[in-house]
Amino acid sequence: MNEDTFNIEMRKFLKKVGVTSQREIERAVKEAIAAGTVTGTTRLKARMTLEVEGLDLEFVIEDEIALS
Repeated sequence: MNEDTFNIEMRKFLKKVGVTSQREIERAVKEAIAAGTVTGTTRLKARMTLEVEGLDLEFVIEDEIALS
């Protein structure tokens, strides 16, 4: 395994996950506020599951996102 290549590919993947996830959450929050299903003071429970094919890996991160 080439450590440099692996590191670069990992960073590219994590950047894509982070940017895309943030964009999707922001879009969904704006739509939910417009629809009146959440308010600006809501705390959202969030869960992200990471799975990697070929590896015995399933990792879950749970947290809350405050809107104010």
